[in-house]
Amino acid sequence: MSDYYEILGVSRDATNDEIKKAYRKLARELHPDVNPEAGAEDRFKEVGRAYETLSNPEKRQVYDMGGDPNGAAGFGQGFGFTDIFETFFGAAAGGQRGPTPRQRRGQDALIRIEVDLQEATFGGTRELQIDTAVVCPTCTGSCCRPGTSPQVCDVCKGRGQVQRVARSFLGQVMTTQPCARCHGFGSVIPDPCLECSGEGRVRTRRTIAIKIPAGVDTGTRIQLAGHGEVGPAGGPSGDLYVEVVERPHPTFTRRGDDLHCTLEMPMTAAALGTTVELETLDGSEEIDVRPGTQSGEVVTLRGLGVAHLRGAGRGDLVVHLSVLTPKALDEEQERLLRELAALRGEERPAGRMAPAQGSGLFSKLRDKIAGH
Repeated sequence: MSDYYEILGVSRDATNDEIKKAYRKLARELHPDVNPEAGAEDRFKEVGRAYETLSNPEKRQVYDMGGDPNGAAGFGQGFGFTDIFETFFGAAAGGQRGPTPRQRRGQDALIRIEVDLQEATFGGTRELQIDTAVVCPTCTGSCCRPGTSPQVCDVCKGRGQVQRVARSFLGQVMTTQPCARCHGFGSVIPDPCLECSGEGRVRTRRTIAIKIPAGVDTGTRIQLAGHGEVGPAGGPSGDLYVEVVERPHPTFTRRGDDLHCTLEMPMTAAALGTTVELETLDGSEEIDVRPGTQSGEVVTLRGLGVAHLRGAGRGDLVVHLSVLTPKALDEEQERLLRELAALRGEERPAGRMAPAQGSGLFSKLRDKIAGH
């Protein structure tokens, strides 16, 4: 038996991608249409047989064990539970009868994109470049060199399955197996397309436009039906899933569909009250700060948060107020503050302990009940 690894020029532990790459290179060099040298056609066919064996995991395993990957197996090595089941019921029992279609649905794909808070709030459109499998432009998915077509398998006669006689403790029984020559397709491709190496699809980079809905958040997935990989032999495309990752904003923090921010103001403005202009995602908004405002108080601007992904409306913008105490005072400022403290009787304040959390009405009722 020929050394298929040597024919393809790969090591025995070569991956499927390495085997495929080696095959494509040799197929392009030895194809009769591009190489008229004597013996090139025989080598081309030999390379094809080597690839057919090593690209199939089951055949490769049989070949590596020294067996004939295209031979029939009896009760010797490799006869396991599956063969025993098939002895009674046949390989097609409960399964698909007839040849297997070459066309299969392509795989789904997942990519991730980053969006800023502005896009997450209002939505937008983004153009994405993706590497994916598309229908081969040369053979348009037929897998054959232009001008040729698949041929009916001369082993299974197009059925995709073959029957063999197996010996068991019950005697001789007839079993049905996928045809090893055509892999169950019922047809073979004698002249595979050079562009796609007989797969009916090639990888390429293409650009698609995606609409980002308003209200998306980190982890949101957008499904684009039919924008995934094209299947083998030009089969239907899978779906493309776009997962959103939202970038942090320098000013606003998102909690659900509400936005939070902190507004710092001087002590005098908090004591006297004022109007402050705040830049929001919708533009400038005026906030009325009432006299005597304390640190930790909040002002809520309704409907200025993130849009609800499911349903109408938007969340709120919650502004947390932080009062700043001056650290460095000149003589005049210190004099004025001391006069204010004297007028308010706060020159030597005694201080007051703030009530602990949970000291409201319900806590007092609970303590009163517990005391009885």
